[in-house]
Amino acid sequence: MTFIQFAFYFFASVLIFAATMVVTIRNPVKAALFLVLAFFSAACVWLTLEAEFLAIVLVLVYVGAVMVLFLFVVMMLDINLTRLREGFGEYLPIGGLIAILMVLELAIVLNSGGFSEEQFPRPEGHPETYSNTKELGRLLYTFYVYPFELAAIILLVAIIAAISLTLRKRPDTKYLNPADQVTVRKSDRLRVVKMPAEKNEPQP
Repeated sequence: MTFIQFAFYFFASVLIFAATMVVTIRNPVKAALFLVLAFFSAACVWLTLEAEFLAIVLVLVYVGAVMVLFLFVVMMLDINLTRLREGFGEYLPIGGLIAILMVLELAIVLNSGGFSEEQFPRPEGHPETYSNTKELGRLLYTFYVYPFELAAIILLVAIIAAISLTLRKRPDTKYLNPADQVTVRKSDRLRVVKMPAEKNEPQP
């Protein structure tokens, strides 16, 4: 067994262990930390396959930004762990059945021969001048430019739909109109009232 094979099996084992702990541990903070370990192990697996750009993006975006924000939200919220443990036994049989079915389906697909080493051999090593980022950008903006733009349009439509659903006008919601605030005049907000001066007489 070569060093690359040993590293692949080691990181894959850590990844499976961390993913299992994410779905089985009951503490949400510890589950998030194991998810960070799973992301980092997946990045290491990608490094063994010479996908350096994807590995760095996974660490920077998911581990460095998304999971830090998720941990911050989880630690700021007052989560009642007792209520989380109440329904665990009720959903355990159906959850275990679904997990077994998923494992069987994956085993059938992987053993069908379409994912063998002959079909997907390990990529050959590249020279030091090879740039993984350059090759990925070349494929995205040349061969896959139309699917890439289509995916961007779909995400843009989803963002606009989410904003429209969130900012819809409701009769019981107070909101400000910036156009009315810009065109406001002082006579609309301020009224000068002249009143005669009064002197309070001292009471005996």
